[in-house]
This record gives sequence, C-alpha cells and structure tokens, in this order.
Amino acid sequence: MTTPDSYLPPPDSGLDIIYQDQHLVAVSKPAGLLSVPGRGEDKSDSMATRVQKEYPDALVAHRLDRDTSGLLIFPLGAAVHRRFSLMFEKREMKKSYVAVVLGKLAQDQGVVDQPLLVDWPNRPRHIVDLANGKPAQTRYKMISYDAVSNTSRVALEPITGRTHQLRVHMQFLGHPIVGDTLYGGNADGRAVRLLLHAHTLDFSHPVSGKSMNLSSPIPF
Repeated sequence: MTTPDSYLPPPDSGLDIIYQDQHLVAVSKPAGLLSVPGRGEDKSDSMATRVQKEYPDALVAHRLDRDTSGLLIFPLGAAVHRRFSLMFEKREMKKSYVAVVLGKLAQDQGVVDQPLLVDWPNRPRHIVDLANGKPAQTRYKMISYDAVSNTSRVALEPITGRTHQLRVHMQFLGHPIVGDTLYGGNADGRAVRLLLHAHTLDFSHPVSGKSMNLSSPIPF
C-alpha cells in the first residue's frame, strides 16, 4: 500500500520530444514524474534527469507539479538558460493549461485574483490569504460542460506563477480540478490522475527571436 508521500514515477519509455534545436529541447512531461529530483535517492528520477541523460548540458528553466503533465522547456547551456530565466522573470512566456474541474462554472470566463500563501501546518498545500499571501492571478475560460459527469473542461492561463496556483484558484471558485487529492477534487476517486495539463507555450526564441508556438497533446 502506498502513502501520500510515496513516489512511483511512470516507466521511462523515452522522451516525448515536442521540439528541439541546438539551443533548447521541449518535452512533454508525464503525470506522476517530478520535474527535478527530490530529496533522497528514492526521488532521484525526474524529467530533468531523464532529459540530461540525452542532453548533458540541459538546464532547468521552469517546473510543473509532479502530478501535472505537459510542456517543459530545457535550455541547452548556461547562456541560453540565462535568457530563458529573464524571459520568465519578465513574464514573456505565455503559458496555457487545460483542466477538467468539478461542476459547472457560474461564468464562462473571468480572472481569479487571490493572493496565495503556503499552508505551513499542512505543507505542501497552499491557501488563499488576503493578509499575507503573494499576489496571484489566473485567467480562466470554459471550453465545454459535460452534464453526465457534471464536469467542465476549462482553459487556464496563469498571469503569475505561484506554487499550486491553478489548483488553489479553481478550488477557490468552488470547482476543484478532478483528481486533485490536495484540494478536494478526488473525493469520489473518479480520476486516476490530476486532470491538469500544460498545453501550450508561446514565446520568442531566445537566440533567433523567431516566434515559437509549442503545443503538447492533451492526454485526457
């Protein structure tokens, strides 16, 4: 029997490469795999270590939650890494996600603007904290509603990049993401994974300046 802290990464069946050139490689991370190694030998397997086996100069530019699938970009070499880091800092990377949430949204689209703070007694959970939280904003738009399962498919765009931001903001709206064991989206055990996927990344290539529009197929 596993515990909430058990780490059983998906088998390594090779990299799902979305794009690559001499400056960067973009892959689709499977759900259940850490973006970077965790503490302890049992958490050494990660998307970063798998990529670095094939691309030794690959560096980490950003991360996804372990249970979130989708696009991750790894710059190749320190110079490109610095440019990517600056692009993320300046919010020049436009990211979009797709999620399936419980219930039907009251509004088809909107912006959640609620500050977030780590819930220290219940880490790694985060909470909305109006007094002490860091600013966090998420745009959302309903794609479709399934009356049979009473779930909505939504497009999410994080304006800021706080830990668990999309998950907490959807919980705040009263529509937690299906399969989310931390934020109330898996009470009936209907999903075997968190139904949250990093779908697209739009940015200017850090070397050529070319407009890049990358997309990872949605697995649910």
